[in-house]
Parts: sequence; C-alpha cells; structure tokens
Amino acid sequence: MAIKRNEYLKGCGYEEEIMEAISAVASDLGDVNSLEVIPMKGAMTNEVFQIIWQTKKGDDVRKALLRLYGDGVQIFFNREEEIRAFECISKHGQGPRLLALFTSGRVEEFIHARTLSAVDLRDPEISALIASKMREFHRLNMPGPKKVQLWQRMRNWLSESKTICFPKDITNFGLDNLDEEINMLEKLLSEGYLQDIGFCHNDLQYGNIMMDEETRSITLIDYEYASYNPLAYDLANHFCEMVADYHSHTPHILDYTKYPELEERQRFIRIYLSSEGKKPSNAKVDQLVNAAEKYTLANHLFWGLWGLISSYVSKIEFEYKEYAKQRFEQYWIRKHTLLNSPNMMKL
Repeated sequence: MAIKRNEYLKGCGYEEEIMEAISAVASDLGDVNSLEVIPMKGAMTNEVFQIIWQTKKGDDVRKALLRLYGDGVQIFFNREEEIRAFECISKHGQGPRLLALFTSGRVEEFIHARTLSAVDLRDPEISALIASKMREFHRLNMPGPKKVQLWQRMRNWLSESKTICFPKDITNFGLDNLDEEINMLEKLLSEGYLQDIGFCHNDLQYGNIMMDEETRSITLIDYEYASYNPLAYDLANHFCEMVADYHSHTPHILDYTKYPELEERQRFIRIYLSSEGKKPSNAKVDQLVNAAEKYTLANHLFWGLWGLISSYVSKIEFEYKEYAKQRFEQYWIRKHTLLNSPNMMKL
C-alpha cells in the first residue's frame, strides 16, 4: 500500500500506531491501492484529517476521518465518557460510526455531507433544519446521571485555570472573582423551567453541523463537550456561535453585531418547540427565548475559561487568549442588562 503525505503525522509520537489503525480500516472497507492523509481546517480542540484511498481497480474512492486528540484536552472532559457517548449517539442513528481507536485518537466514518459555514447559520431554511435536529438530539436517552453538568464543569475549569495561569493572567481575567459569579448564576438559573434539561451538544458551532445537500438532512458531530444540561443553555450556545467565523483570516475575532436579533431567535425557538407537531404559544416561545438570553452569560464564562486554559495547553494555531478576553468582556458588558431588564425579572 502506498501512503502519501503522511508527513502530517510525523512527530506526534504515535505515527506507527496511527498508520496501523488507518491501514486496517482502509483494508476492511476496500481493496486499497494508495492512501492519502489530508489535514482539515477549523478544528480547535483536536487535529482532524481526511483519509482518502483508492481501490486497486481504480474505479472507487473511499474516505474516513482521522481525529488526533489535542494536547491537554483531558482537562476539559473525560475521554472515556466522550467515547461512550459517541458510540451511543451512533447507535441512535445520530452520527458517524466509530471505526478504530488508538492511544492518541480514533478513526470515524466519513459523513458524505457538507460542513456548514458561518453564513449558513443565518439562512432561514437551514436554521429551521438545525432547530428541529437540536430538539431531536435533546431527546436522546443517554447513559449516566441525567443531571446538569454545566456548573461543576465550570468550577473545575476555574480551579484548573488558577493552577496553570501566570499571576498576571489571573489578575487580568479576574479569576479570583469568578467563583462568586458562577455561584450567582447557578442560583439564579436553577429555578423551574429554566432548569429543563436534556442531552445537550454544548458546542453547536457551524463546523459541528453537517448537511446532506440532496436529502437536506442535518447531522451533528463532535461530542467532546456533550452532556446533560439545561436546554436553554444549548440554545444560548448556538446563538452565541453565530458571531464567529473560524475560517476567516482572524478566526479568533468575534463580531457581536452578528448576534441574532430577537425576531430571529424567536423564529428558531418556535421551530424548535414545534418540531414534535405541537404548536407552542407565544408565551412559551418568549419564555424560552428569555431563558436562553440569560444562559448566554454562563456560555461566555464557560468558553472564556476554555480559551484561557487552551492558551496554555494547546499547540493548535489559534489566538485562544484573545478569544477568551472577548468572551469575558461580553459577560461583563451584558450581565447588568440581562439580569435587570423587565423581561428577565419576569423569569
């Protein structure tokens, strides 16, 4: 078998093991003549590659996806739990199949669909498909305790950041004050329907959403951060991701002028609530819209901590610290308005 461009894997420490896994998968799925490894852009937690091979007959090209785990990601989630979730989601028919595991990563089924772009999230038709798929995903019955993971995960990350960050960053990012902020948000947002939970993706940026152009079906991928959480939090996360373009010349820069207006958020949530055939009342829609707005605050702290920690542990080329700065700034800019507006007080 001829292996092309495997220089991308050199120096990772597990090259031989990786190539054995790739070769085994390729052999199981086709009579391999040559195999090529091509890096894919846009990933910020792992390194992702497309594996392409041609059969000996030369009339068939097949693909798989290679995921190499990023440095330090064990800080953010438990890899064994993530793999169990991946396999369970696959069994539910919601994502790609797991083809092979090795020490530093895995090989996954290649989804023959288009990864969405930043502008796709604002397309009303595509947005409606995403809303319905989110509702379906949230209804998955996954193993493990069905309780909110958000707050403890943030506390763990805050503790980790205080351990690894330089004193200057601890001061500049106000880490010593974040315990109080997290406690305040948890108390405020743990009331009644604000606490309606389901199995959430928690990282629903456009790069984790794929669409089959022919069938218009949506597939959600990459479940590293998936867990049971408040449904409003996952909706808030998706709205916040509309300000990002990770494939621009400045992928770390967030443009908050692109945050969806009220009408767009209402439309998304109305479709989300209608996806099971029941037409929601305007009051129900507004209730969830307002709840999601509150949860944007938790989302800013969550990804702010992620960015700050990643700036110390990740080798992926991305301005993590600047990204973190923008998320924390947005938290403080929006906090007073969101927690003191009349609509928020009614919650």
